[in-house]
Amino acid sequence: MAERPDDAPAEAGAGFELPVLLFGGFRSIIDALHRELAEHGHPDMSPAYGYALQAVGRGGSTASEIGRRLGVSKQAAGKTVEKLEGLGYVERVDDPQDGRRKLVRLSPRGIDMLVRSAEGFDRLRAEWVRVLGAERVRAMEADLRTMAAADAFRLDMAAWFNG
Repeated sequence: MAERPDDAPAEAGAGFELPVLLFGGFRSIIDALHRELAEHGHPDMSPAYGYALQAVGRGGSTASEIGRRLGVSKQAAGKTVEKLEGLGYVERVDDPQDGRRKLVRLSPRGIDMLVRSAEGFDRLRAEWVRVLGAERVRAMEADLRTMAAADAFRLDMAAWFNG
């Protein structure tokens, strides 16, 4: 980790601190959510699996579509789908539009996990509001929306970290 030069004022902040603090905030929310999910019957859920379930979508998707959304190969997406199927979060069904294709669809367990995740994120945001105040949290969110690139909100975050 880089250190601040001795002559830099403490309030100025070093350039590396902002991404580290943003990641720390992200990580604290994600870790708390996954602890909560584990307590509610989803101990095998990981952040990468959560992104994969989001990539499946409400109507289901093919492994190729999931791979594109996650920024990984069809083979890597297929392995993730196999794992999620084994854990009971998705199921494979015939595509009603094309009998040669299989669709990956959320199972009731997968839907439960996504509903619990959404509720958990709401509770965690409420905790930030309790500690920091509603005005500060809303301002922080507005500032981050301003500074984040338009294409920053994608499901391929796990691939980006590994890439």
